[in-house]
Amino acid sequence: MRVSEADAGWRRDWRWLWAAYAVSEAGTAVGAGALPLLAVLALNASALQVSMLAAISGVAAAIAVVPLAPWVERHRKRPVMIAADLLRLAALGSVSVAAVVGLLTFVHLLTVAAVQTAAAMVFAAASGAHMKQLVPPTWRARSTSRFETTFWIATFAGPPLGGLLLTLLGATATIAIDAVSFLASAAGIRRLRTSEPPPAAAVNGESGTGVRGRLRGWLRETSGGWRYIAGHVVLRPLFANALVFGGAIMAAAPLTTVLMLRELGFTPLQYGFALGLPAAGGIVGSLAAPRLLRQFPLGKVLLAAGAARAVWLGLIPLAPPGTAGLIVIVAADTMLLACAGAFNPLFATYRMQATADAYMTRVATAWAVTSKPCSRCASSPADSSPP
Repeated sequence: MRVSEADAGWRRDWRWLWAAYAVSEAGTAVGAGALPLLAVLALNASALQVSMLAAISGVAAAIAVVPLAPWVERHRKRPVMIAADLLRLAALGSVSVAAVVGLLTFVHLLTVAAVQTAAAMVFAAASGAHMKQLVPPTWRARSTSRFETTFWIATFAGPPLGGLLLTLLGATATIAIDAVSFLASAAGIRRLRTSEPPPAAAVNGESGTGVRGRLRGWLRETSGGWRYIAGHVVLRPLFANALVFGGAIMAAAPLTTVLMLRELGFTPLQYGFALGLPAAGGIVGSLAAPRLLRQFPLGKVLLAAGAARAVWLGLIPLAPPGTAGLIVIVAADTMLLACAGAFNPLFATYRMQATADAYMTRVATAWAVTSKPCSRCASSPADSSPP
């Protein structure tokens, strides 16, 4: 069942979904640094352990989520989204409780980080398919743009607010606030009233009989997202573009940090400005995306915005020391994120249109699992949160 522009119910449900996303994204942005900080302050974790907290949890989450994608594909998405939110609530809540009673361990933190990442991926996989069913095609670009804008507002305002909360309340309370945001998100999704259509029948291919046949069938089903991307004439190059661009951003990030702090002599305050201010570009770009789509064909906007993202990286090595260098780096990153802010929601809209219903969850999972290690510029709410 598809919704039409004339149906009033989907608009009300979309507003609840948007509110749920805004609350959970705000909580995530505010609590972004709380787990590593708690590891350092409460457990005296080493730099290697803090790095492991992100790296190992991400790999473990990916290994756990990929086999789950076909199961999510075959089930209604709202219960899955609510369950993922409640799982994140329980995981983060357990950290606060364990810290208060003195039972917190590094293994506990590592497990919670993996569970949180896995639940976020499952939520994203379900929410993309759900959004496609909820929102009419003519409204999808506007919808993805508003979610993208919310993401960049949280990215812009969340870390400073999180730093304030960490200073005033401590890491344990900040993590508890993040946990409660997922309860609010689940409550918002629970308010949706339009009937959710049954999931599309998954296309798995012939699996044969016997153990080997069932194993081949399971592998085909699990790898369905990657196979769909590889077989699509447009998604395939977009996928390659995401990996190349995201890989370049990921490789440049530590070098840029060294450049700013060592070569250019930025103060901690200047460094903070260089990290935080450019998110305003993402806000501007995401707000402009629907207008760009009204003026130009989708393909041309994706090509122009996607190519323009890479141009601004070339300015960063040219930055001089001092305030002038700060201005150059902030301007370059702001323009980069403005291009990314315009590209991401329009790409999410295209991927939604180009992917068959029976593959939506697996394609989203394949994309998120593969591109998750890449920078925030190479991904978007389409990969990490609704839609």
